[in-house]
Amino acid sequence: MFKKLLLVCVGNICRSPTAEILMRHRLQGRAGVEVASAGLQAQVGRPIDPTAAGLLRGAGLDPDGHRARQASPSVLAAADLVLVMEQAHLSRIAREVPQVSGKTFLLGKWRGGREIPDPYRQQRAAFEHVYGLIDDCVAGWAPYIK
Repeated sequence: MFKKLLLVCVGNICRSPTAEILMRHRLQGRAGVEVASAGLQAQVGRPIDPTAAGLLRGAGLDPDGHRARQASPSVLAAADLVLVMEQAHLSRIAREVPQVSGKTFLLGKWRGGREIPDPYRQQRAAFEHVYGLIDDCVAGWAPYIK
């Protein structure tokens, strides 16, 4: 049973908050499931990137409450499931917080181990591509979250 999900990227302003909001939307109605996000090098306190926010708003979702936070050992330990964007994130967590490595997986696990590239400081097309990947990978996880 996964009741506390944590989505992790680097800055917690593009990929992980997008994944958090899409996962929360997809899991609507599943009682007791909490979805949050954090960054391995978070730009603490910053809102979601404006381009990522625009894509979410275009899908009818509200990104405005997001503020970046650090994926500290305690934040990682509190989650039942930690989903990361890249293999490098898995490796870093295994090295720095090994006690959570058994519950840490790629968001793209059910999509052939797909990694989600970072669109930070790129054009809107990169964000659109990443949004589509994240949405597909979130859909892949949804059946496993009760």
